[in-house]
Amino acid sequence: MMAALGQFVFGLSTLAYNDLQRTQEWRHPSSSRVGDRPARQYVGQGDDKITLTGLQVPEFMGDRKALDRLADMADAGKAYNLCTGTGEALGAWVIESLNTTRSVFIREGAARKVEFTLSLARVDAQQVDPSGGLDTGPDSGAGDDDWYGGDPWDWWLSEEDDDDKW
Repeated sequence: MMAALGQFVFGLSTLAYNDLQRTQEWRHPSSSRVGDRPARQYVGQGDDKITLTGLQVPEFMGDRKALDRLADMADAGKAYNLCTGTGEALGAWVIESLNTTRSVFIREGAARKVEFTLSLARVDAQQVDPSGGLDTGPDSGAGDDDWYGGDPWDWWLSEEDDDDKW
């Protein structure tokens, strides 16, 4: 697990990011003064934003529906807790934008390469969705309908045809 946004887990089996960029701001408004530099006063924290960028190659690894699930979470308009794979709790975040670029298409029109940029903004902790955006519907990633629904080595480790593995 690289990180979790609510119940959405970033990782090789779902959606992995290459870069995580965080921008934190603090507010120091100024007042003009005659003959001197403007006076500044610290009034609190400003925006706190995270941008995740990555590349998904669904034929190699990942979940084709992962980006759709993130878009559904954004459509809900809720805030979700963000936790890193090392266990660091980063607070409550909303999804501001999700940009995707799809390329290298197969004959049926499915993209073999998907580049994405996910932008998050921090909000107050009391705005967080207590369910974490948990979706148990047919497209939740836990069912048989998903293109990728389990361990990539299931075919290798299955109990069937033990003699044919080697």
